Amino acid sequence: MPEATARPQAGGALLAELREGLSRPQKELSPKFFYDVRGSLLFEEITRLPEYYLTRTERALLERWMPRWIGELLPASLVELGAGAAVKTRIILDAMAAAGSGRAYVPVDVSASFLREIAEGLTAEYPTLAVHPVAADMAEPFTLPPGLPAPVLHAFLGSTIGNFAEGAAVRLLETVRRRMGPGDRFLMGVDQRKEVARIETAYNDAAGVTAEFNRNMLRVLNHETGADFDVDAYRHHAFYDRERHRIEMHLVAPAPQTVAIPGLGIIRLDAGESIRTEVSCKHDRASVDAMFAAAGLAVERWETDGEGLYALVLGAPA
Repeated sequence: MPEATARPQAGGALLAELREGLSRPQKELSPKFFYDVRGSLLFEEITRLPEYYLTRTERALLERWMPRWIGELLPASLVELGAGAAVKTRIILDAMAAAGSGRAYVPVDVSASFLREIAEGLTAEYPTLAVHPVAADMAEPFTLPPGLPAPVLHAFLGSTIGNFAEGAAVRLLETVRRRMGPGDRFLMGVDQRKEVARIETAYNDAAGVTAEFNRNMLRVLNHETGADFDVDAYRHHAFYDRERHRIEMHLVAPAPQTVAIPGLGIIRLDAGESIRTEVSCKHDRASVDAMFAAAGLAVERWETDGEGLYALVLGAPA
């Protein structure tokens, strides 16, 4: 990776977003800045950790229910928000292939370089499947390839809906709803509310991979903006907010920090001050029903694992 000072100044929209987030009383950055190639690989490593129950539980639910659901719905296209490495996606694509319905796959992700690699691999694995990668921030307007074969299954896995506060989550679901035809469906993974210790342990793994993933955000910003964050000077801190039903991830400055961001100026953090890098809201059936209803969707199917850790939700246009 080139030195941060060799990078050109970041664009106006990015600088405006950073200025707004870093000027709040609680400094905050978007989770999208976790993801360059290294960040995507670190996250895939997190999903294999023993503490991180979310991925393996969701995978088991997909393996159990996708053959039946895909066999009934027969989607011709799959559009996946936040596709990442598309590991669990293959369960859906395999079910589509077995049902003889899969014709197109549209992975949407913020990391263009990582997305290209995944798309190339999937094209080789599924030679009859048209793969159309879309590099975009799913929280912002973006365009899908025209003429996708219908019906379309829109998927939002990994409990990523939890990264959005209630209003933002509803707006995202409304955007999905506007793209859906009468026969389309929406598949979503949901991390359920449960014992606090179980949740906090998942975000504070003993190997420190989540901590490294968290700090990688600062590396990304150094690379993309020419900032001079001292990455190793920040401490990972994740905790559960019982009142808001969400985990929060922070980068804490144990000592005072001064950061220069070209085009933005100087940012200062006091000792003990933090930058919030992620929230992950946990849901139950009532909160998901409310979100779906507000977005013009209805829960068609709700399946959970034996421990009630996680839910797989299938929605339809209301």
